[in-house]
Amino acid sequence: MPFNIPILLTWLRVALIPLVVGVYYLPTTMLPVADQNMAATLVFIVAAVTDWFDGFLARRWNQTSAFGAFLDPVADKLMVAGALLVLVQLDRANAVLSFIIIGREIAISALREWMAQIGASKSVAVSSLGKIKTTAQMMAIPLLLFHDVLFGAVDTQFWGSRLLEIAAVLTVWSMFYYLRLAWPLIKEKSGQL
Repeated sequence: MPFNIPILLTWLRVALIPLVVGVYYLPTTMLPVADQNMAATLVFIVAAVTDWFDGFLARRWNQTSAFGAFLDPVADKLMVAGALLVLVQLDRANAVLSFIIIGREIAISALREWMAQIGASKSVAVSSLGKIKTTAQMMAIPLLLFHDVLFGAVDTQFWGSRLLEIAAVLTVWSMFYYLRLAWPLIKEKSGQL
């Protein structure tokens, strides 16, 4: 396993996931709800920034690796799934939308793994549609974690919910996009089984 700054940042993101979840299990006498929301929001934002920064550094310093390419999306999916589960439990995120987002991540991960096994991983590489979906998610989740009025004017619950709806629509759209790209190979390989 290679060890470099980009991989260290990815491991940091994995380590931050329990903090986003765990902060809500502290007694409110120790950390009031508003402070729990602020702490979870800040930790999630730091984790999201490491997601962008580790990829940027890996490409800039030419430190990309097969292990980093494996670990990075796993960390992303764990981060999103953990935050969404907490938000559903807190009744801040719609369970159906969260299930759609998490289910798609599992399905596309399995599709990518299968495509890699048959040597066609490039045909389901991350698209711009997937990046837009991820951006909507990464904006929705901290707004929903914050769960208050920002700057005296922005209802974060309202805007976070709208962005999560957009992310869910883009999730389904991108899933069909990837499946359409992979379908010819799926048909070809299933005929050989």
